[in-house]
Amino acid sequence: MISYQELVRTFPKWFAVFAFISILAGCARTAPIEQINTVVSAGHSAEQVKNAILKAGIQRDWIMTEAAPGVIKATQKARDHSATANIKYSATGYSIVYDSSFNLKASDGKIHKNYNRWVRNLDKDIQVNLASAALQ
Repeated sequence: MISYQELVRTFPKWFAVFAFISILAGCARTAPIEQINTVVSAGHSAEQVKNAILKAGIQRDWIMTEAAPGVIKATQKARDHSATANIKYSATGYSIVYDSSFNLKASDGKIHKNYNRWVRNLDKDIQVNLASAALQ
């Protein structure tokens, strides 16, 4: 059994270890910003790709705005966080590229992991929408 004196003597060491681990865990909330580049299978028109993107955005509560021909500006807002990405598309593929964010710890090519999760989910839904459009 550990004596009280032993516990008091080792407490600062254990506290330092715990603090260090906590700091490392806090750093793990950010990750490199993911840039999505997806090739679309043959047989889709640019209009079908656009519609699949818009539908996926609506399904995931993104605000979708046509910024230019072949470019959709997508904004995700969650509580006091927001992120904007540009989605460039054609009949052969699309890319989701980070544009800006608020309160997502974006710096030095890194961002809060939520952004990457939002973008991966959007990409997945776009692919599902394209696959279902091909069956119709």
